[in-house]
Amino acid sequence: MSGENYLEDQSPVVRLRVWALGQMIWGGFLAAVGLIALGLVLLVIWCVGQLLDERSKTGPSPYSALHIVQTQDIV
Repeated sequence: MSGENYLEDQSPVVRLRVWALGQMIWGGFLAAVGLIALGLVLLVIWCVGQLLDERSKTGPSPYSALHIVQTQDIV
């Protein structure tokens, strides 16, 4: 084996590249954790929806009060 220690004799460019790669890996890890957390929240919402009574799922749309009905009088 070589007697050179590459970990201590790195150039600033190599250290910067290693630091940037570490930052990208950390960002990817945080993004994965956030995605898993979002998936768990959606799973909990879906599970609560499955526990609801069937009548609560077949009610009238809450948006029906927002529709503007235009009538046209024919003379």
